[in-house]
Amino acid sequence: MSAHAQTRSASRRRPHRRGRSRARRRRLAALLVVAFAGALVLLALKPWADKAVQELKLPLRHEDIIRQQAQDKRLDPTLIAGIIYVESRFRDQTSHAGAKGLMQLMPATADYIARKSGGTRFVQGDLADPQINISYGSWYLRYLLQHYHGNVALALAAYNAGEGKVDVWWQQATDRGETFSVATHIPFAETREYVSKVLSARKAYRREYAEELGL
Repeated sequence: MSAHAQTRSASRRRPHRRGRSRARRRRLAALLVVAFAGALVLLALKPWADKAVQELKLPLRHEDIIRQQAQDKRLDPTLIAGIIYVESRFRDQTSHAGAKGLMQLMPATADYIARKSGGTRFVQGDLADPQINISYGSWYLRYLLQHYHGNVALALAAYNAGEGKVDVWWQQATDRGETFSVATHIPFAETREYVSKVLSARKAYRREYAEELGL
């Protein structure tokens, strides 16, 4: 092929190549626009996604009732929330032992609370109502804190294992001249773990839900 023919052939190919180059640039620009838009969407959704993950890990429900009961009974709302989290993960349920509702109250305990708090029309089915369950559980927690002179660990141990058992453990420690310690004086591993879990949950609720719980 002559040099002139080669030049004409090359000149015919150049527009086609330029067209392909422009198409690639347009596709690249479109991809960048899509990527940028996707990044903006992710940024917009991030707070919602973070909140959803937090809710899965550390749920909170009925915060208005918790705030109201904490104020009414002079309790730390994060302690109430911590107990509910450990007891039921904020789900209404009945345990194998028969404990009911969000704060997992035993029927006999609920009947006792109803008598002491004036709940003359109380029936066991009422424990499925979050208002009544959290009210009764908070009443019981306040009673235990008063009984144990404000000692949160003793009150939580009694919430789990029963007042009678904890009274014995407390008295044994006192008789030996020892300050009551969860690790040393609670013989039940389940109760030791329960106290630890509630205290840890209380810290988490204070950190993550201060505004919702009115702190």
